[in-house]
Amino acid sequence: MLVLLTYDFCTIEVHDNYVVVVMKEGITVKPEDNKVLEEIANDYYEDRYFGYITYRKNSYAVDPRIYFETSKIKNLIGFAVVAPRKIAKQTAEVERIFLKKPYQYFDTMNEAIDWINSLIIKKRYLD
Repeated sequence: MLVLLTYDFCTIEVHDNYVVVVMKEGITVKPEDNKVLEEIANDYYEDRYFGYITYRKNSYAVDPRIYFETSKIKNLIGFAVVAPRKIAKQTAEVERIFLKKPYQYFDTMNEAIDWINSLIIKKRYLD
């Protein structure tokens, strides 16, 4: 891990190829919260691709409009959801509709990390 960032609505671990985000219990993620991800994309991944992994161990709501803004982050290569609860998987299926990036659900963090790394390797090979 490069750095741990703490905000009023989440914590974010910044790694070499991806971020791991844990939202706080009971919050609603709003489109304006996406500014944090945009800043991280610029500050830590300015000239390279990275992935977003959300670890959904807490219960929270997401305003789906946030995905329109997230989709605009050019160097974001993919969006992975890791969730221990079945309801989170069902929610992820609905959210997939709004994001215009590769989006995948996983049972474990290692699976999500492997998927993000594979997307980055493929993209580097194609560029």
